[in-house]
Amino acid sequence: MQRKKNKITVLMLGGARRVSMAELLKRSGERIGREVEIVSYELLEQVPIALMGKVVVGLRWSDPKVVADIVRVCREYDVDIMLPFVDGAIEIAAACRQHLPDVFIPVTDFDTARIMFDKTEAAKAFKEAGLPIARTYSVLNAEMPAIAKPRHGSASRGIQIFHNIDDLMHLDNLSDYIVEEYIANREEYTVDCYVSQNGEILTVVPRCRLEVMGGEVTRTITCRNHILDEMSRKVIETFRLRGPVTLQYLHDLDKDRYLLMEVNPRLGGGVICSIYAGAPITDYIIDEARGIELHPCDDWAYNTLMARYQKEAIFYEQ
Repeated sequence: MQRKKNKITVLMLGGARRVSMAELLKRSGERIGREVEIVSYELLEQVPIALMGKVVVGLRWSDPKVVADIVRVCREYDVDIMLPFVDGAIEIAAACRQHLPDVFIPVTDFDTARIMFDKTEAAKAFKEAGLPIARTYSVLNAEMPAIAKPRHGSASRGIQIFHNIDDLMHLDNLSDYIVEEYIANREEYTVDCYVSQNGEILTVVPRCRLEVMGGEVTRTITCRNHILDEMSRKVIETFRLRGPVTLQYLHDLDKDRYLLMEVNPRLGGGVICSIYAGAPITDYIIDEARGIELHPCDDWAYNTLMARYQKEAIFYEQ
């Protein structure tokens, strides 16, 4: 890949609110004396990431022309790195790779990304791989209480808890949901990982999700947990994941068991906590794009706590 001398251009797909991530990418560039320029592909121009760079108004991920449009943007802005930040963009980024051999796109392959974006297909894949997951039900054998999750949803949108079968049966478009056992007494964990393009697992950082608003973690703390470390390495190796990976787990406190909930082959919103704890994930992205040798990092600080706060971006009519 040919590199500009003093500038690295990163295209964020759906990075509308990822201002802190843009700041960290810029900081990783400064470490090696390179300016990181941020471009973000969005549906609206007036989104917070505009504070950090250029916003390009584009198409929906479901639009059949979206891949061609993103390829056009990459060529127009001489993009070096492409990073998806929402589930729908993962498959798009994977599809772009065959058209953009000179752009570093650290995502897993298209077929795996498509499976992980469908909770029903993902649950089947997890079960076939022998990974521990919550029991999944057909409507006819569902035990109460149960939780119904949209198959293609994210950020906890559309999730409903049911305490009787009649209410569940009246859920609109039931086939668009996965129904699982509901575990009330639980803790939730996220594990932030980075895997090189040759498959080396470079860092694995578990953190407990202490507070969540609208599906986004607002308070989280890193922790040492050998069970989650081992489970995460097995997940990565089983599905041959690459690049930044975010894994979601549930700890059933009554039965003391850890269950895999989701595999998101992208940067999660709370990865900021892991990076500040010492996991050099943005450094890995910048360095791997430039062909620099990467080294594993397990020297990160546990009990690093991140608490989010609100900050506004203001736009005036031109």
